This record gives sequence, C-alpha cells and structure tokens, in this order.
Amino acid sequence: MTPRPPAPLTHHLQGRSDDELVWFQRRSVVQAAALWVAGGGWAAAHAQARSNIVEVRGDVLRNGEPLTAQHTITANDRIETGPGASLVFSVGDSAFMVRQNSRMAMESDTPTAVKLLRLLSGAVATVWGRGPDRQIALPTATAGIRGTGVYAEVFADQDQRGYLCNCYGTVELTAGGERLVSQSSYHQSFWAEPAPRNGRLLTPAGAINHTDEEMEFLAGLVNQRTAWQVSGRKGVKDGSGGAAAPSNSYGTGNSYGPPGSRD
Repeated sequence: MTPRPPAPLTHHLQGRSDDELVWFQRRSVVQAAALWVAGGGWAAAHAQARSNIVEVRGDVLRNGEPLTAQHTITANDRIETGPGASLVFSVGDSAFMVRQNSRMAMESDTPTAVKLLRLLSGAVATVWGRGPDRQIALPTATAGIRGTGVYAEVFADQDQRGYLCNCYGTVELTAGGERLVSQSSYHQSFWAEPAPRNGRLLTPAGAINHTDEEMEFLAGLVNQRTAWQVSGRKGVKDGSGGAAAPSNSYGTGNSYGPPGSRD
C-alpha cells in the first residue's frame, strides 16, 4: 500500500517539526494501536492485565531508568524523552503523548489515576477522563481540568514561557493572582507569561504545534471522542475556542482581545 501524504496542517509551527505532529500516521504507531485495541485497550491496562504503553520510540527514561514497551507507567512516575524520542501511553481513563526533549512528573494518591502532571520542559498532548482535582502544572501557570483534551508546552528558550491549549472541555487557569475559566469546543489557547505582558500573565495565543488528528487518536485510545467529533463541526483554528464561529469569551464574563500510515 502506498502511504497517503499527511493532511495539511491547520496551525502554525513554533520550534517543532512537521514530523513530530504526524506521529499517529507512522506505521509502527498504527500497528501498535491495533494491537492495543485487540488486547483490551485502556480497560485491560487499567485492570493491570497488560502494559499501558502504546508505543515507546527512542530513548525514554522512567524514573531515571530506560523504559521499554513491556513496562507499566504509574500515576507517580517521572518521564524523560531524548532527542527524536516519543512516548504514547494511558493511565486509567486518560491518554498521553510526550514529545521529544521533554521532562514531566506525575503525582497521585493512586497508581491508576493521574491527579497532577508537572510539565518541566518540552511538550505533551493529553486527553483526560472526567474526574475532580486533576491538574497540569507549568513553570508559569496551573490548569485545573475535567474531562478535556489539552496540549501543553514549555519554551525553555523564552524564559520558561508556557503554552496551553484547551482543545475541548473546561479548564481553569491560574497564574500569579490571575484566574480565568476557558470553556472550549475547538481549541482555545493561552500563553502563560514569565512576566506580565500588557499587564497580564495569561494572554491569548494562536493554535500551534498540535493537530486535531493527534487529539482524536488519543481520545480513541480511551474510548472517547473529541467535541468536534461529537458535534460534527469545526470552527476556525485560531485559538479562540469556538466550534461554529470564533469567540473571545473566556467563560468568566471577561473578554480579551485577540489517515494514512508512514514509516
């Protein structure tokens, strides 16, 4: 079978490559996902009847030790990916894709449900099942999440500037004394600034460095569908968060300006 070319990207790249964003089209990922589903998927992994790793590629460390596909990741592990490496896995009813050159630490009071994900460097795409008290912490902000899809990235070369996209669902963002609630059906994005910009630490951002297809793939791993799959419509992927038409409402009463397979 001749591989189909990747779908055109509907976002801007910033410090990432096209190849990083079409990982879900790699033949190895497609095959691994098929085996994952055939083996019971996230339900079997949650019951600890099998590994919860869908694919590990390149040099990946778990708690400082090399990770293999036979290992199991718990909700209290530390993950580090090297250059050209990546990791796709689930914990409980949530799915994660860690990009290359990333460091993250998970924390919880149970091994099968992540309560806190600390992204120290790099980037991670995530789909979370519903549940209280789940958070993503960046060096410059914290996001409280419930049953949502989120892409987060830390830019070390910009003084640890954080980026977070509420791809769909509800996210409560806090930075310093600022707080806002994002209710999104199609990608609402924010910068978490290391120092105030125009008087604010949380500022609007465009959609960068992640694709709809990535989020759909991760949602499918844990028997979920994205908001745009459920509604059957997409909006303009400009970071404003609306599925039918762009919207600048952040859900707080405040307004701010602006598949194929591959080798």
